[in-house]
Amino acid sequence: MASHLDLEEQEQLDQLKAFWKRWGNLITWVLTAVLAAFAAWQGWTWYQREQAAKAAAMYEEFDRAMTAQDADKAAAAAGDLKTRYASTGYAAQAGLQVAKLQLDKGKVDDAKQSLAWVVEQGSEAAYRDLARLRLAGLQLDAKAFDEATKTLDAIKSAEFAALVADRRGDALLMQDKRDAAKAEYQKALAGLEKTQDYRRIVEAKLATLGVPTAVEATGAAQ
Repeated sequence: MASHLDLEEQEQLDQLKAFWKRWGNLITWVLTAVLAAFAAWQGWTWYQREQAAKAAAMYEEFDRAMTAQDADKAAAAAGDLKTRYASTGYAAQAGLQVAKLQLDKGKVDDAKQSLAWVVEQGSEAAYRDLARLRLAGLQLDAKAFDEATKTLDAIKSAEFAALVADRRGDALLMQDKRDAAKAEYQKALAGLEKTQDYRRIVEAKLATLGVPTAVEATGAAQ
């Protein structure tokens, strides 16, 4: 009986050896790849957390400059964020905010450059499209209609569709294309929630083109 069990165990051992001889290398490589991928993921996660923490600390310096309305210091701090932590949301946020301060200070070209950086390097699509929307406004102010149109065409985020239509309406109206502008403003109005205050601005633009607002239409009906 013992001899029978020994033979059976030996047979199982031989089968295991044969299996490992055939598949052992592949199994080892697969396990190594899985472990390496897990280690890389862990390392990347740690790196991302560390980068975000350092960027947050640097962003505080930028925020102090913004609070003081110091455009030069804010631009310098934003520049540091862009150079060292371009992949974080802090760099994109700083780019958007410093552009507004630069514009308030009359530094239009600097504001365009700050927005252009976010357009090209922003960490998220929403940041990039918001920068495009603001950049298009500055291009319209400069009557660079073709540039503004290209900038607006690049905006793909659905949440900005109504504002893009509104900005297109502005571009068309500035070129005295009133009917086309009216169509874009109507598209913008249809895309805005009824609770959004910006609807009043779009309605005012439509009113200048002879389109009655909701309030005027209600009054006329009564």
